[in-house]
Amino acid sequence: MCLLAAIIMLATGDTSPGKRLEGMAFVIYWLGCFAFAALALLTAVLDARALRREARAEQRELLENALDGIGAQKGQSSKLKAQKNLQPPDSDAPSPS
Repeated sequence: MCLLAAIIMLATGDTSPGKRLEGMAFVIYWLGCFAFAALALLTAVLDARALRREARAEQRELLENALDGIGAQKGQSSKLKAQKNLQPPDSDAPSPS
């Protein structure tokens, strides 16, 4: 919205209505245009920072979920290995002498 106001003020300032401005009205008009442009720039910067923060949080969450999934898989495989080691040997297999 601020960007639109700045563009409209820029366009009218360069045309015949803007050429009638003199003295303090000229300065105030262009300061207003500059203020709207600065507000638009500030809004864009704050929005970019918010998007970057959200993306970083999502990446962190995805990484944590992936690491938790890997840890859960390792835990299951080590439990299976432990259970296989605790089972008695088959009676058909020759016993070591």
